[in-house]
Amino acid sequence: MDASSAVAAPAKRPRGRPRKTLAERDDGNRRSELLRSAARLFRRKGFDATSTRDIAAAVGMRSGSPFYHFKTKGALLYAVMQEGMRSAIGRQRQALEAAAPVADPVERLRALVRSHFQILLGPGSDFVPVMLYEWRSVSARQRMALAELQGEYEAPWLPVLQALARAGLLRGDLKLARLLIFGALNWSVQWFDRRQAAHLDDLTEAAVALFIAVPPATRNGAP
Repeated sequence: MDASSAVAAPAKRPRGRPRKTLAERDDGNRRSELLRSAARLFRRKGFDATSTRDIAAAVGMRSGSPFYHFKTKGALLYAVMQEGMRSAIGRQRQALEAAAPVADPVERLRALVRSHFQILLGPGSDFVPVMLYEWRSVSARQRMALAELQGEYEAPWLPVLQALARAGLLRGDLKLARLLIFGALNWSVQWFDRRQAAHLDDLTEAAVALFIAVPPATRNGAP
């Protein structure tokens, strides 16, 4: 073919998603900042007492800028709750994967309780407590969507509690025990002070001993 008549082939499009621009990546970072700051303020001050001006100031934005990312303060609250539950599901899954696959139900319960305390009380733990505090501040439809995430989070607990019940180690009725366990663990956000209270490992051991009748041979891995 004559070079003068050659037509340049169109450039191939890269496979996969197009790379985000710097502006798009910055938008994602700003959104994450807003969620973290909103979660912290909602937890400390409450949803009603926190203004969008407070949230904007916490991330160095103008007072109206949060509405670029979220239509309303209520939408921001809902996003905080969603982020908290999705993160909790992922962190719990990692905790169970880290536990030995052949671990007995006592050890698996211990892993679940320790992970739950970390989600509620550890660093960056404002998200799920906000959902516990502000559940009635979102719409009924939003509560239904959050309940689905909550169900996904709680699902891995059921087979562990069932195994403990079959072994005669679970204190009380299975259904009631599950509700009481979550109630007791969640209430810790009201009184726990990481500067003064016990380490989360100590807290985990106390909770496990409260919920199940652990045989002496299995406590703390003793032979």
